[in-house]
Order: sequence, then C-alpha cells, then structure tokens
Amino acid sequence: MLNRLNKYQIMWVFVHFDLPTETKKDRKNYSKFRKYLLDDGFTMFQFSMYARHCSSRENAEVHKKRVKINLPPMGQVIVFEITDAQFGRLEFFNGKKQKENNNTNQPRQLEFF
Repeated sequence: MLNRLNKYQIMWVFVHFDLPTETKKDRKNYSKFRKYLLDDGFTMFQFSMYARHCSSRENAEVHKKRVKINLPPMGQVIVFEITDAQFGRLEFFNGKKQKENNNTNQPRQLEFF
C-alpha cells in the first residue's frame, strides 16, 4: 500500500523551452538558463527538454518556483510535473540509425573543384 502511494507522491518536473539564439545576448541567455537547470539538478531529457526527479510534491514546487525565478527574458518555457507512476508509463521510441555506406568494392569519387 505504501509503495503504491509513493508512486503518486514522487514527482518528475519537466522544463521544455524554445529560446531565441539569433543574437549574442540571446545565446548568452540561453546558455545561462541551461546552466541554471543543470546546476539545479535537471538532466537533459531531449534537446531543449530537461527533467528532474523530486522526492515529493513539495520538493517539486520548490524547483518549479526556482525555474520561474530564473526564466530568460525572451522565449517560451513550459514547466510541468508528472507522478513517478506516470513517468513509468512513458514509452520511448528511437528511429533506426542510418548505416554508412562502407562498400569498399566501389571506387571513391574524387572532386577537384
């Protein structure tokens, strides 16, 4: 019973962002925000998506508030949380990696210009 309840008390906080990187200042803000997330214990889940395990709902709220305090001045940031039970039901799919053409029987093509 206690184990079942913990699945709904343990939380995962996700931060998904789309930040501009056109100017030097934008890139600096992007790097600063990303570094903040890593320093606060988030790990990269995908590009522009970071996740952090939190031991309780209260702990998740603390980290959500910290993210809000450190928001970059421009761009879009989405913060959401899911329970550990929901996280356990995530499905991950990976595409096939393209094979390099290493057929040595074919001559190499040289380009001079």
